[in-house]
Amino acid sequence: MITMIASTTGEIENYKIDKILGVARGNTVRAKWLGKDIIAGLRQLVGGELKEYTEMMTEAREQAYQRMMDQAKEMGADAVVGIRFTSSDVTRAAAEILAYGTAVKLKK
Repeated sequence: MITMIASTTGEIENYKIDKILGVARGNTVRAKWLGKDIIAGLRQLVGGELKEYTEMMTEAREQAYQRMMDQAKEMGADAVVGIRFTSSDVTRAAAEILAYGTAVKLKK
C-alpha cells in the first residue's frame, strides 16, 4: 500500500504510473461576511495586504485540495499528479477555488 502522494509534476520519483484513473477535482466557493468585507475595503484605501481575503483564499485552497485528494482516494488512486489550482469570480462578493489533477495508480 502506497501512502497517497500529491505532485505538481507529471511523475513521482522512484515510481512508474501503472494506470491513469482520470481527473480528480475539488472545489469550494467562498465569501467573507460583511464585517470583514468592510474592514478589507477600508484597508484597500490605504494599501497593503488584505489579510481577510488572504485568509479566506488560503482556507479555500486547503478545502479544495482536500476534496480533490478525497475524490482521488475514492477512485482508488495512489497519487495525484499534475496538480493545479485555479480561481474565478462567482459573484462580486464570492470566489471559487478549484484544485485538479490526474489520479493514478503507481508501481515501483
